[in-house]
Amino acid sequence: MAYWLCITNEDNWKIIKEKKIWGVAERHKNTINKVKVEDKLIIYEIQRSGKNYKPPYIRGVYEVVSEVYKDSTKVFKPTPRNPNEKFPWRVKLKEVKVFEPPINFKDLIPKLKFITNKKKWSGHLMGKAMREIPEEDYMLIVNKNL
Repeated sequence: MAYWLCITNEDNWKIIKEKKIWGVAERHKNTINKVKVEDKLIIYEIQRSGKNYKPPYIRGVYEVVSEVYKDSTKVFKPTPRNPNEKFPWRVKLKEVKVFEPPINFKDLIPKLKFITNKKKWSGHLMGKAMREIPEEDYMLIVNKNL
């Protein structure tokens, strides 16, 4: 079993929660193709800057319940940089836990093993749709609010 940190925005977090699917852009096909049934996905919502500032959050944990499949049906909201993106490479999910309130990701940074540069932590996530994380980090996040 593998553990993945999946990077999304507020709009697409709501879609993940409602529809129980995770999707990535065409350019991330090779990464999502490593995902297997029973893998765990932690949903990370990026921070918002400016007057509507919101910190980065851990929103929930899901278990993968399908093989990777391609579906170009418009479900997810595209990003401003790529307005035609459909995030066609997808897996179906089963909810494990939704964090209410969400976990502030910045509080976890000092303890997360996969973030080796604690000062420039965002570099560990930039340009990625998802990344594998160690089981130890997964357990730290999942047990944060118990």
